[in-house]
Amino acid sequence: MEPAAPSEVDALVEHLFRHSAGRMVSSLARRLGPARLDLAEEAVQDALVRALHTWPYGGVPVEPGAWLFQVARHRALDLLRREASLRGKIELLEGEPSPALGLDAAEDDAVGDDELAMMFMCCHPLLPRPARIALTLKTVGGFSVAEIAAAFLAEPAAIAQRLVRAKRQIREEDIPIEIPRHDEIDARLESVLDVLYLFFNEGYSVHGGENLVRAELCGEAIRLAGILAGNRRTDLPPVHALLALMLLQASRLPARVDEAGDLLLLSEQDRARWDRGLIAKGLRHLDLAASGSTMTAYHVEAAIAACHAVARDETSTDWTYVLRLYGELLALKPSPVVELNRAIALAMVEGPTAGIRAIEGIQTHPALARYSLLPAALGALWLRAGDATRAAGYYREALARPSSAPERRFLEKQLERCAAR
Repeated sequence: MEPAAPSEVDALVEHLFRHSAGRMVSSLARRLGPARLDLAEEAVQDALVRALHTWPYGGVPVEPGAWLFQVARHRALDLLRREASLRGKIELLEGEPSPALGLDAAEDDAVGDDELAMMFMCCHPLLPRPARIALTLKTVGGFSVAEIAAAFLAEPAAIAQRLVRAKRQIREEDIPIEIPRHDEIDARLESVLDVLYLFFNEGYSVHGGENLVRAELCGEAIRLAGILAGNRRTDLPPVHALLALMLLQASRLPARVDEAGDLLLLSEQDRARWDRGLIAKGLRHLDLAASGSTMTAYHVEAAIAACHAVARDETSTDWTYVLRLYGELLALKPSPVVELNRAIALAMVEGPTAGIRAIEGIQTHPALARYSLLPAALGALWLRAGDATRAAGYYREALARPSSAPERRFLEKQLERCAAR
């Protein structure tokens, strides 16, 4: 092995941390048991630190992923040897073949099963919803506490406490790291999909901080949904529907902001920048989702995303069909946010006045009290209707609510447009 430049080693370890840490932690923790999750994380972290220290001088191993797993496994053994009461666990680790050679193989069934089992544990319905998300990102996704805190605009100490409480609850409730039985999959899968859907959306539409999107969250949600779709036990229509939705939405990420990082509306986006490869994958998974008789909100949302993905421009979008789909989505998942989106589609079909009336029906809903997109939508519709004064009032109201820096710059530009009328 030839010595490697420190910068190259840093980049490789960062890559492996993103793509292998979750698999290594899942594999170790599944063998050690959920009560030893901290030990598994510590062993993997130590292996990554050792790589940073030794690879610049000794060279990068031929199979760096396998090397990391071996080091992490030995480190776990060292830590366990210090705990005589866990002698049985040592024998378990020492007595079984190492799965290390499979770490570089994306389709390795055993490793895929480890991550799947870990996802089901992290998303167990007994855990509070915020804890499920943080635990999944930390344990399966390999995100640091600081990264999770930044993604959710929270304090690192709060996230760390959330993780500590979740792990304590896992020990106290004896929540296992296992893939549920076939007759339990459907009920348990709902919570896993809910978590993946939520943290994809957190990445797709950030309503705070300096960035409009956090592509790393979207990418991780897609990767984990891909594991579900690729496993024979969770290869189910709702999984394909959610994966289709994520892929179709993610295809637009490069075009959602301009070179200055400012927000671009759907009508302003250069559709040549949409990722056609992701659109094709999304449409394939939407086809797979059509098997069976189950219809979920993910199916309908993916169908809406597909309408936008295949349209040449905003004018040629089949807004009548989009409006109908939003009606179906409202029946499956009643929420004021869905009603707001339906009102915007209604305005595209029947004109701004119809959209304004529909939004006025939900304007005082408590769940939308801090939602900047509601007054922003009203501002846009009043501007289309020719009342710039009223539009400016709503844009100012939107600016008073929580929003990201790109959203604020967009709202300020709209105010300038109103003043120019």
